[in-house]
Amino acid sequence: MRWVMSFRARLDSTVSRYLAEVAGPREHLALLRWQIGERHALDRRETLPGHATTSAFVVSPDHAQVLLIDHVVIERWLQPGGHYEPAASFHASAFREAVEETGVTGLVLHPWHRGEDLPFAIDSHEVPGNPRRSELPHIHHDLQYLFIADPSLPLIAQEEEVHAAAWKPIAALAEIAPVAFARLRTAGPPG
Repeated sequence: MRWVMSFRARLDSTVSRYLAEVAGPREHLALLRWQIGERHALDRRETLPGHATTSAFVVSPDHAQVLLIDHVVIERWLQPGGHYEPAASFHASAFREAVEETGVTGLVLHPWHRGEDLPFAIDSHEVPGNPRRSELPHIHHDLQYLFIADPSLPLIAQEEEVHAAAWKPIAALAEIAPVAFARLRTAGPPG
């Protein structure tokens, strides 16, 4: 029970800080804030109407490319990510997902984060569920982090969850994650 309390407090603090320091005027995260207030176990994938996930926007050093996965269940190209699993930080959970799903090496947290656990974006979105796991449609409250990696290094897709992993032009994010895409344009490449 102590881990659940620690997770909830950490999530509440992270969401509050994100809303105060990063969020745009149209980002309210009402459902996520309500679920936190109601003390839902957001670290458990069976929690409805939604639960926490983490994902990684892995970009090339020049911000020209982004690493995407062809998701088996959702059947479209997305950033690597998945259900939250216990980790020292939310960005460590996103890091683990990126490495597991793509085999990317040399992954580093983007300087935008200043070494902190503040999300680059938080996106609450509906997902279709997973028939193999008898999951109904639900909401993923996705804490999204920005990483840098070298696109010339080989990738190995995790075949159980992704059809493929590939570097795509950064413009692919405009449809997949419009808030993060717009924010990335203002973040600029490190240097």
